[in-house]
Amino acid sequence: MDFAAAFTRDPQAAPYPVRCDASAAAVFAVLAAVLALTVDDGRAPDALGWALLLAAHVPLAWRRRAPMPVLLAMVACVVPYHALDYMHLAPIPASMTALYTVASTGRPRRTLFVGLSVTSVTLTIQVFVNPHEMVELLRVSGWVIAMLVFGASIRLYRQLVAGVVERAEREAERKVAEERLRIARDLHDLLAHSITLIGVQTSVAAHVLVADPDRLDREALVKALDGITETCREARSEVRTTLDVLRATPEGPLPDLASLPDLVRTSGADLTVRTGSAKVPAAVGAAAYRIVQESLTNAVRHGSPGADLSVDVGLEKDVLTVRVTNGGSAPGGTGGSGYGILGMRERARSVGGTLSAGPRDGGGFEVAAELPLPGREVTV
Repeated sequence: MDFAAAFTRDPQAAPYPVRCDASAAAVFAVLAAVLALTVDDGRAPDALGWALLLAAHVPLAWRRRAPMPVLLAMVACVVPYHALDYMHLAPIPASMTALYTVASTGRPRRTLFVGLSVTSVTLTIQVFVNPHEMVELLRVSGWVIAMLVFGASIRLYRQLVAGVVERAEREAERKVAEERLRIARDLHDLLAHSITLIGVQTSVAAHVLVADPDRLDREALVKALDGITETCREARSEVRTTLDVLRATPEGPLPDLASLPDLVRTSGADLTVRTGSAKVPAAVGAAAYRIVQESLTNAVRHGSPGADLSVDVGLEKDVLTVRVTNGGSAPGGTGGSGYGILGMRERARSVGGTLSAGPRDGGGFEVAAELPLPGREVTV
């Protein structure tokens, strides 16, 4: 039996409480009978004494369902039993169990009231039965108080464990929500980038078909269609990877700087990576990758035809810098109905970095991010 689980578990939620408590009551009744026959601290029980002693154990079967009524029923049997000076030790285990149940399931005010009441009744009976036994008075009172304190301590411990478990569940739910948000962002970035490139390549193919049908540029048309096929293949692969991560574990492989060449190749941008042998944390690498992906998506969607796109990723001290430049005209400032720039700022903020986006002085548009590298290690 797991005693730690028994102490921390809510007694009201235990399986088969009446059956378990009835079995315990039977054991306590047998113990009380043995004590009544072997211990000499009062008169041997007669028929009335045995009836009161055994009747006091019957309510224990419902001690967790109704702690206070059970205690009152036991007091109704135990008080005349002790008043008639029968073997006093016999009903003590069952009485202490009832007191413990009341203290471990009730509020402090009720526990205090029960303690004062039971102590008063006990002392009153003891004064009438053995008025000269002061040590016995103190011993009985001490047992009552100790059992109530023990029950109250168990109740407080259960509340503490329940609070810890609740906080852990809330933290787990928060992490699940964050992971869902991360996956949603990844899917948004992936699909937005892929669909935008497909739209541009489709426009090129349509333009080739309708611009001059008599002089059809088949090579340009095939190139545009091949680009659509390649973009669809890459998008399908990344979506499959993301779904595999969802099936396997909340923490999955993240895109990193090593994936940038494949990313920028489809957009025709110039890529420069100046990180050397630095080890970039996975979260920072994923943030940089998604920032570049969203920046290229916006550049392809809003940039001028033939605009020069460049991606520069470098390392300055303990900061990873990401700069995506669109050499065309700025697409009407930083406005728009989407969440691209807001999402990129949130990406940078998630790893403690910053991001700025806006028109360049010499024309065009630029996205610049600075992502700190905590505890950076460089291999030699």
